[in-house]
Amino acid sequence: MPEANTGRGAGQHRAVLAVEAEPLPEDQRPEPGPIAVLPHAEQAFIDAVEASGGAVEPISDATRGLVWLDYRDPEGFAAALESHPAIGWVQLPFAGVDAFARTIAAEARPGLIWTSAKGAYAQPVAEHALTLTLALLRVLPTRVRARSWATEPEGRSLYGMDVVIIGAGGIALELIRLLEPFGVRITVVRRSSDPVAGAERTLPTDRLGEALPSADVVVVAAALTGGTRHLLGEEEFAAMKKSAVLVNIARGGLVDTDALLAALREGRLAGAGLDVTDPEPLPDGHPLWDEPNCLITPHQADTPEMVAPLLAERVRLNVAAFLGDGRFVGLVDPEAGY
Repeated sequence: MPEANTGRGAGQHRAVLAVEAEPLPEDQRPEPGPIAVLPHAEQAFIDAVEASGGAVEPISDATRGLVWLDYRDPEGFAAALESHPAIGWVQLPFAGVDAFARTIAAEARPGLIWTSAKGAYAQPVAEHALTLTLALLRVLPTRVRARSWATEPEGRSLYGMDVVIIGAGGIALELIRLLEPFGVRITVVRRSSDPVAGAERTLPTDRLGEALPSADVVVVAAALTGGTRHLLGEEEFAAMKKSAVLVNIARGGLVDTDALLAALREGRLAGAGLDVTDPEPLPDGHPLWDEPNCLITPHQADTPEMVAPLLAERVRLNVAAFLGDGRFVGLVDPEAGY
């Protein structure tokens, strides 16, 4: 699988890219110029810009590139773009761009290039997906709540299971690599039926229902768009085996929370491992917290310590593309939403 070298030592995380970066045609490349790093000019990202020959300056009419570091401030992001229409390239901080969807749609115009961190955090997130999967199969949610020695044997091995992965980006590719020693049979569900290396079969999203009845593990690793919201709901959970487990490390909105809760309560699903929820943060007292077969982590599949060097490397590569041949990494399709 294609990987971007982060320049870090052996054994460190690297980006995993589903598609190799190719140079944009000259007439589609944004005009190079000063780059603003906002809403906070963190030194690591200033260094990344300067490492590729870029100039970091306060945002102004001269600004041509914008590195935006905070998904929690979409209003500030929208205001910065609206008031500086000469900006031709924007780097966003995460693989998913749903937090900025309205601004991307409102500001879409010829010559404006959007890049995300897609693929940059694939390794730590895929590792977390595998962790949640093994924890559910080995009934760790029950074990950590126990206050006495269990006498009934429980727990299943991942070896030889049927695994469905929804999505075919960097996380899915890295998860396929991590699953290889377990001898699982993998089905990838994605927008197209183009084959994915390491998967026994690939199905388009509209055939998701064909993959679910035989699945022992379903991992959600897709982008959240208008067309994928509640991709997994009552009908999909009804199609799954009672022994199946669900893992979501993508976006909470891909799963219908009410339908998931009902499936868990009624024993129609063996367990769920969620690093993302809908709503998010999951409020104190929400019934999912009380489900004994639900393991919830607070959207920390990739921590700031893991993310910062990977994002800095993505910035460095894309500044080089911005000032050079237009070989941008992690290009966002505004129409597709990722």
